[in-house]
Amino acid sequence: MARHTINLGGTGISSIDPAIRERTGVRELYLHENQLTALPDWLGEFTELRILDLSHQPLKALPDSLGRLKQLEFLYVSDLEIAELPESLGDLASLTYLGATDNGLTAVPASLGQLTRLIELRLYGNHLTELPETYGDLHALRELHLDRNAIERLPATFDRLTELRVVSLRANALTEFPVQLSRLPLLRHLDLRANHLDTLPDLGPDAFPALEKLDLRWLDLPVVPEWVHTLRHRGCAIYRTAA
Repeated sequence: MARHTINLGGTGISSIDPAIRERTGVRELYLHENQLTALPDWLGEFTELRILDLSHQPLKALPDSLGRLKQLEFLYVSDLEIAELPESLGDLASLTYLGATDNGLTAVPASLGQLTRLIELRLYGNHLTELPETYGDLHALRELHLDRNAIERLPATFDRLTELRVVSLRANALTEFPVQLSRLPLLRHLDLRANHLDTLPDLGPDAFPALEKLDLRWLDLPVVPEWVHTLRHRGCAIYRTAA
């Protein structure tokens, strides 16, 4: 497999040698932990890539040509200096994992809702206040990590994410409890720590049918409704800050 891999991670480069364009059949390209501030458009020529790691360096932008990587499955673009993700990432039809954490993102493209094979989406450590309604079309999504943003509410369409197992919303700005998540049949872990919630809605006894962990710490909740007790009696671990 080594001949299908280019690993330049952690080598301190500030530009990419154009000679690597001559390599064919490359499936894994590691460029993380370098000093790159820009990427050449010709990275889109590596159309057999399955893994691309660009994380942890001062990149200012991602080229639109990344959308040509139709076989890409894993994309790591964390801890950069980017202000946005290109709309062309919605063309990555084979993508199963996207990590775009600890950037300066204030919004994310609606086009990502086209990633119907996406299993895990990590967007924590940004400046997001909302997510597009189109993300309700991510029907394969199992894990959604949104900690440390400024999200005020989730799209109503999230009740369509029937494969979701994990949703982490710690340290956001939620003022409305995400009732749509209570209808998800496979959701196991929900983290709502350190939000702006001061009430919980009244839900029926069938809410959160598969939930195993609900984290409500650092919320000002003077009253806890009956469905929370029902979850606890069912074996769900409930975490609350002591009064």
